[in-house]
Amino acid sequence: MGFSLSRSVLRLATGAFILNQGLSKLRLDRDSATGLRDMTANAFPQAQQLAPETFGKAVAAAEIGLGAALLAPFVPTRLAALGLTAFSGGLLAVYAKTPGMTESDGVRPTQAGLTMAKDVWLAAIGVALLVSRRPRKPLKTAKAKVRKIAK
Repeated sequence: MGFSLSRSVLRLATGAFILNQGLSKLRLDRDSATGLRDMTANAFPQAQQLAPETFGKAVAAAEIGLGAALLAPFVPTRLAALGLTAFSGGLLAVYAKTPGMTESDGVRPTQAGLTMAKDVWLAAIGVALLVSRRPRKPLKTAKAKVRKIAK
């Protein structure tokens, strides 16, 4: 896919944010890792099977990998976008299934849920990157039209 300033800006902003989050999770203490694992288990019960330290390191590694993929220009945009969309979908599932995060309608965030509600922007950016099209090359398009008319 050709260079696109808009895609590059989206990848840079989200990649730097997610990479920073992952790096900060490398130093999680046991209590923080337990809280993260237990919150995740609201949406994904299998998370309870992991030791808190293992879970914290796995999340850190996933965030570092995803952030690096978004920042690396040689990683195809659609591949990085697929990772971002899947990851943010998981975050939104945790948001939706954790008691006290949403109002009674299950969508609007409570005060406690505001910090996780921002993840909807990550999902939107992931989808936008997924569906963005390759920029057309005007010269080739114009030449093709001229050839078509000339026939």
